[in-house]
This record gives sequence, C-alpha cells and structure tokens, in this order.
Amino acid sequence: MRNGSIPGTRGRVRPLTLFGDPALHTPCAEVTDFGPELATLVEDLFATMYAAEGVGLAANQVGVPLRVFVYDCPDDQETRHLGHVVNPRLLNADGVVLRGPEGCLSLPGLEAGTERYDHAVVEGFTATGEPITVHGTGFFARCLQHECDHLEGRIYADHLKGRRHRKLMRQVSRSSWARDLQLTQGRGELRDQPPPAGSR
Repeated sequence: MRNGSIPGTRGRVRPLTLFGDPALHTPCAEVTDFGPELATLVEDLFATMYAAEGVGLAANQVGVPLRVFVYDCPDDQETRHLGHVVNPRLLNADGVVLRGPEGCLSLPGLEAGTERYDHAVVEGFTATGEPITVHGTGFFARCLQHECDHLEGRIYADHLKGRRHRKLMRQVSRSSWARDLQLTQGRGELRDQPPPAGSR
C-alpha cells in the first residue's frame, strides 16, 4: 500500500465466510508472493472490516486461505492501533488471563465471554515484505490472539467449554444469518463443528 494512503479506500468489500464453513477450521498457508495481489488483498480486508464494523479481519474470513490479517483496534487506554501483518507468528501471549466479551465477524451479532491473555506480541511482515513486531495489551492483545487463531484454523468458540459453548451454539442456531446459510446450502440444520486437533 502507498505510504500515507487510508487503508481500505481502494479496496472492495468481499463476502464474509460465516461459521459452519470448513475454511474457518483449516490452517492458512504462508504468503510467498509479496506482489500487487497481496497489496490488493490487504486493501480489500480493510474495506470489508470497516463495512462490517469490525476491529480485525483475517484473510480466511473472506475465503482466502493465506496468513494475513488486518486490524484497527483500540487498547484498554483507547489508544488506536492500525495495521496489517503477513505471515504472523504469535511470539508471546502472557500476563493475566482475563475473561471478556469476544465477537467475530464470521458469527455476526454474537459474543461470548472468552479467556485471553492481556499481553501479546506478534511478529511478521508488511505487504511489502518489511519485518514488523506488534505489541498489544488489553483489548488489542485479545484482538491479536483472535486473529492469529483464525489463521491456525480456530475461532473463539473453540475456546469455550460447557455451558458457555452450548449457549453460543443455541444463539447461532437461532440467528437469521445461520438460517439463511442453511437455505443457501440446502442443509436441514447447522451443526457445531468440533474444534480442530490441538486447539486450546
């Protein structure tokens, strides 16, 4: 992306991949081509995130199985963090474990109390191949962990157990977007998928 440009202004809004799609439980591939197609993807991710009023978005949430995510997210001190990471690696997730409300653009309109560390460090690259390290605390640390999870084929529902997980699945089954998805895919019901092997 050009220096000084507003992220997403040259992008197009892409359809979101919704809960129930196997793509959300499939680990993403490393980016190997840092060319114009990657820059376009990053712009499209920003445009889609802003259109959906989110604070982060991973590439597999728009049907692209590559290790890329974008964010425009505040921390607990209301400091704004804006950027993107290509081939991210979660170096550290530590500090205090906090349970806080967490949502996802692939489960629109829903949220659940999810446990996350209050500090995270992510290492990766920009769309032009420059190495970067992103530090997050509070809500922004939650965002970084959430987006890194997406690229490993996990969603926040995979962290829930027992009553909280059952409650979220009931809410999914009652949601209008899940019913629309069932109709378009010709399914009689939307079933919860088990967490992938090795999920936390």
